[in-house]
Amino acid sequence: MAALRRAISFSNGKSIPVLGLGTWKVSQQTRLTATGEREVVRFDPRKRLALIPWIKSNLTSIKLWNTFHAKSSVLPALNTTLANLGLNYLDLYLIHWPTGFKEGGDILPADSTGKRLYSDVDYVETWEAMEECVKLGLTRSIGVSNFNKNQLERVLKVAKVPVANNQIEVHPYLPQNKLIEFCKSKDIIVTAYSPLGSPDRPWAKPGDPALTEEPKVKTLAQKYKKSPAQILIRFQIDRGLIVIPKSVTKSRIEENFQIWDFQLSPEDIKLLESLECNGRVCTSSELSDHPYYPFHDEY
Repeated sequence: MAALRRAISFSNGKSIPVLGLGTWKVSQQTRLTATGEREVVRFDPRKRLALIPWIKSNLTSIKLWNTFHAKSSVLPALNTTLANLGLNYLDLYLIHWPTGFKEGGDILPADSTGKRLYSDVDYVETWEAMEECVKLGLTRSIGVSNFNKNQLERVLKVAKVPVANNQIEVHPYLPQNKLIEFCKSKDIIVTAYSPLGSPDRPWAKPGDPALTEEPKVKTLAQKYKKSPAQILIRFQIDRGLIVIPKSVTKSRIEENFQIWDFQLSPEDIKLLESLECNGRVCTSSELSDHPYYPFHDEY
């Protein structure tokens, strides 16, 4: 029964919990610094994960950053990640974005005007180096994040190790049905980030729509006697996705995991999907001139 399913299997047979903990914006320090992974350790995921014993052993990195796309950079970057986290291997390692940045300096390289400096490394080369990490036993599964259909197809043409996962923004304002169906057709599991619409995103403006305040979401919350956040989390699980809501509040983390005693009806899933408005909140529009910017295509 889907309501009881707490793990999902990748095409390589490795399993992963369907519900995890997002850590974006956990630290109030700059989120993409060399100490970012140490901040995750300071946040102590194992203590939080102790709330849910079945998820304890599954750890996904903060992903391979954009300044490490060159084939020669991937393995050293992963080794640094493992050292920062105090681990021997990861369960899942992802390419954070298809958009590479200039290597060898700042992790957010920019010119004198503040314009981001790009790398011309093809993410297909990056993928080939990711496969070496699997062969060395440093990660059990590999995948990508923020890749569109065309980019996935390019990787799949050369992949010798299965593309296990594509982590993308998904919520009722951006249900991503077409991309999810494509991923399913290729045995790629989708992870939904920002499932609550990322209401605490730094660039949010007063008056921006809020998913947890949507009348349709609140109506379903009353119907199922759950919170709006629990409805939005269950929405992803009932669609066959992994979902990673973010919270640093103990009570909210516990509430987010109280979603195993109900299941949304197909009609209610359709009701939530009807909120679709191409409402992407993580656009990274400042990278829209990058040759591998993923959000120009339809999906």
